[in-house]
Amino acid sequence: MQNHTHFSGIGSIFATLAKVSARPRYAFMVLQLVIEAADAKGRAGPLVRDGSNQPLYLRDWLCTQLLPLSERDDRRSALRARVVASLGDRLTGNIETDEAMIAEAVEEQVLAAGRSNISRAISDLVKAGILSRHYAGYATNHANRGGGRHAVYVVQPQILGALRPTALPTPRAVSRIPAQGQLFAVG
Repeated sequence: MQNHTHFSGIGSIFATLAKVSARPRYAFMVLQLVIEAADAKGRAGPLVRDGSNQPLYLRDWLCTQLLPLSERDDRRSALRARVVASLGDRLTGNIETDEAMIAEAVEEQVLAAGRSNISRAISDLVKAGILSRHYAGYATNHANRGGGRHAVYVVQPQILGALRPTALPTPRAVSRIPAQGQLFAVG
């Protein structure tokens, strides 16, 4: 059930998101990141390259891009307290070992929550007709739905045109235009 609204610009995109999403600003941020990862045709995924040129699955990349939103001190300290309580009997008393175990468990929960948030935002974007979603990977039709398959998002062309900055040709710096006889001169 896609919405077939005509999108004339950022305002109409955001207005549509406000109608279909409980978190339109978050969904808009996710859309901007998908566009950043998308190719010229608006297709993003299943793999993208991070800043260190390492391949990551698109959902994981989106999640890591939005991690700063979850790093507010009050939320992260509350999560840390819940993790410490849940690890209670497995903590060894060795500060270094326990800190590493706690940090790993906190990171795991943050990423799991982030993936859920990304999925919700993508579902809102699909419902709004802003993008479509399909899966790529081995054995897409099997009982273990999701196993070995990874998300691919395709942004609608009119959305891509409205939100992707057009690349202006950069002027080439020419110090001096060579004269005809100097084109093949050595030196």
